[in-house]
Amino acid sequence: MAAVKPSLGRVLPRSSMLFLCDMQEKFRHIAYFPQIVSVAARMLKVARLLEVPAVLTEQYPQGLGPTVPELGAEGLRPVTKTCFSMVPVVQQELDSRPQVRSVLLCGIETQACIMNTALDLLDLGLQVHVVVDACSSRSQVDRLVALARMRQSGAFLSTSEGLILQLVGDAAHPQFKEIQKIIKEPAPDSGLLGFFQGQNPLFR
Repeated sequence: MAAVKPSLGRVLPRSSMLFLCDMQEKFRHIAYFPQIVSVAARMLKVARLLEVPAVLTEQYPQGLGPTVPELGAEGLRPVTKTCFSMVPVVQQELDSRPQVRSVLLCGIETQACIMNTALDLLDLGLQVHVVVDACSSRSQVDRLVALARMRQSGAFLSTSEGLILQLVGDAAHPQFKEIQKIIKEPAPDSGLLGFFQGQNPLFR
């Protein structure tokens, strides 16, 4: 079978990994935080059903608190960091999974830890899929420009449902009925539609 072409951005369970970045108590004031966490929780449920490995980080939890319970990340051991990228603290986990080609990236903030993580992963030669409806920032300008910046650098911008359906691949998949229950209701609105409407020059 021919290798997956990196430029196509296909995702497969056996070669993907889910990154969950800094969805902590002190960030609840961030725009669309409940919606972002809800979508990230969907991604985690699907990852568990499809045996896609996941990693979870917390930025300076002594000051910013623990991961919010509604993410449903019980059983994942949070990795503490101060760096504005997940990669330095999860590098060992990545190295232990040489089959990983694609990282699905969720969390906050888009212009800080999400963007720096994406750039570090791209630097390692990995495909990055930013789950746009599972990332946000305090400033929606920062969020918008960071999404455009990551796209310029070679990351793929994807919705949660688009990635979930790519991962499951076939309605005949043994886990499809469980996954169908997860995506039966559309993902909550997280203010993205305005970014892509009209003549937004950042997404031409």
